[in-house]
Amino acid sequence: PLVATIASTDMGLLLRDDVFVDFFNTFLNLPVFGQTPIYISSTGQWDLWPELPSCLDLSPPALLALLEKHRLPHFCKSSLCLHLVLCQKLLGFVRSGEAARLLNWQSADRWLLEKCISGSQGMWRFRAFVQGTAGEELINFWLTTERLLGLDESDARQRDLYLSLLHRLKATHLREGSSIVTLCRTITGSQLKARHIQPISTRKETLSKMQERTLFMIQSYWLPKFFIHCKMGMEEEKSCWPLLQEYRERLLQANLQEPSGFSENLLTMHIKRSQGLSGTYCSRKAKAEIWTVVKEGRDTQETKVPSFQMRPERQLKPTGNTKESCLDKDALGSAPHKSDALGGKGGANSPKRSRPRPNAEQVLHLEDLCEEKVLSNLHSSAPLVQLPSLKKMVKTLSFLPWALSAETCAGRPFRDFLKSQDRSVETRLLDLWHDLEEFLPVVLDPSRENSFFLCHLIGEKICKTYLEEGTIEPLPLETRTLRSLRNHLMSGEFSPWIFRAQEEICKVLCCFFEDFLADDDRMFLRFMVTGMH
Repeated sequence: PLVATIASTDMGLLLRDDVFVDFFNTFLNLPVFGQTPIYISSTGQWDLWPELPSCLDLSPPALLALLEKHRLPHFCKSSLCLHLVLCQKLLGFVRSGEAARLLNWQSADRWLLEKCISGSQGMWRFRAFVQGTAGEELINFWLTTERLLGLDESDARQRDLYLSLLHRLKATHLREGSSIVTLCRTITGSQLKARHIQPISTRKETLSKMQERTLFMIQSYWLPKFFIHCKMGMEEEKSCWPLLQEYRERLLQANLQEPSGFSENLLTMHIKRSQGLSGTYCSRKAKAEIWTVVKEGRDTQETKVPSFQMRPERQLKPTGNTKESCLDKDALGSAPHKSDALGGKGGANSPKRSRPRPNAEQVLHLEDLCEEKVLSNLHSSAPLVQLPSLKKMVKTLSFLPWALSAETCAGRPFRDFLKSQDRSVETRLLDLWHDLEEFLPVVLDPSRENSFFLCHLIGEKICKTYLEEGTIEPLPLETRTLRSLRNHLMSGEFSPWIFRAQEEICKVLCCFFEDFLADDDRMFLRFMVTGMH
C-alpha cells in the first residue's frame, strides 16, 4: 500500500513532492501538537511556531530527524494520509493516457484540473462537490478499505481496528442495496451472502477488487463532473478569470509539457531565525495566547450579533475536528482540520428559541449540558469541533476540545502518549470522547448516506464498550451522566448529555494533555539542541 511506502521514504525526498508538502503542512499545524512548523517548498524555509529562543542554533537535519521519527508515523495513521493517497491516485489518472483517450482531455484540461484537485484544499472541494450523492459513498468506501487493507489482522495491536472497520463496512457499504454492492455485483457474486467466515486472503482480495472498481468510477465519472462544475464556477468568479484566461491560451498550444509537481531543484533547507525571542520555550502558553485572540474576536462578534437564527434545514446541529476533511475523519475521517458551524444549544424545540434565558437558580439548564458552539460562516461538510466556552478564562481546558477534535485527524498522538504512561482509564475516556464526537454528525444529519445504520452501530458500540453496568463505575464520570447516555444511545438517539459527558472527560484529561505538551516540548528541544534521535 502507498501508505507503507510513504512511511518508509526519506523525509527529505518526501518534501520534494509539492502535493505531499501541502498535506503534511496541514497535518503538522493541527492544534493537538506542541510545535507546529510549516514548510515553504518554494524557498526551502521552515517556519517554527512557537519559535525557539534566539540563543539556540537551528539545525534543519535535526528537525527532519524529529519529523521522521515523531510526526511521520502519526501522519501515516491519519485520515489526511489516506486523502493524500486518494489525491495521488486521481492525479495519476488525470495525467495518464487512459484519461486522454476516455475523456478526450487536452493538456490544458489536465493542467486546470490539477489546479482544482491538488492538495488538501483541492480534495476538500472535491468532497464538498460529491456530498449527498452516490459519489460520497464511493469515496468513503475507498478510504475505509484503504485503511483496512493496510492492517494486519494477525497483529494483536491492529486486530481491534481491523474488525471494527470490517464490521462498519458490512453494516453500511456492503449491505444489500448499497451503491457499492450494486456497482461491484459482478465481483462479489454470492460472497456477500455467504454465512461462513471467509479466509482473510479471499476477503482482502475481494475488497481490493471492489476498491479498484470504485476508484475507476470516481475517476471516470465523478472527476469529469467535478471538472465541469469547477469551470462553470470560475466563469462566475472574477478572481478566477486570469486562471481561465491562461487555460484558454493553453488550449491553443498543443502538447504543452506540464511540470510533474516533483521538485528537481534541491534547495538549501533552512529554518527561519526567531525575532529576538527570549525566555522559556512553552507551547502550552503559546496556544493559550492564540486562543485568547480567537476568544476576543468571538466576543466582539457576539456584541454585534444579539441572536442567531438557524436555517430550517439544519435546525439541530450542536457541534461536539479538515482533510478534511472534508478530509474525512472517517478512519478515517477525519479530517480535517476544518471546523464546522453547525450548532445551537439544543434541538428544534430548544427553549432558547422560544423563551428568554432560564433563571440562574434553575438546577439544570440545557446550556449546562450543551454550551454554545456556533460558527455560522464555515462549511457544513467539515469535521465537527466543540469550541471552548467564552465565559471561562483561557486556560488549557478552554482549548482542549479544539485540540481533541484535531487529534482525530492527526493519528491519535495524545492517545499513544496516554498508553505509554500506562493510563488505561484515561485512554478509555479519550476513546469515549472521540466515539461521541463521531456519533454527533451522524445522528444530527439523517440525510447522510447510511446514517440510520451508523447511528445504531456507533450507539451500540459506545454502550457495549463503555456504558454496560459492569463498566460504569471504573470511569471517573458522574453515574447520572453515563446512565443518561446509555438510555439514549441504545436507540441511536441524540442527547444533550453527550456534551455533558465530553465536558466531564475534558476536565479529567486536562492535566494529562498539559503533560503531553510538556513531553512534546522536551522531545523537540532535545532534538533541536543535541540532534538526538
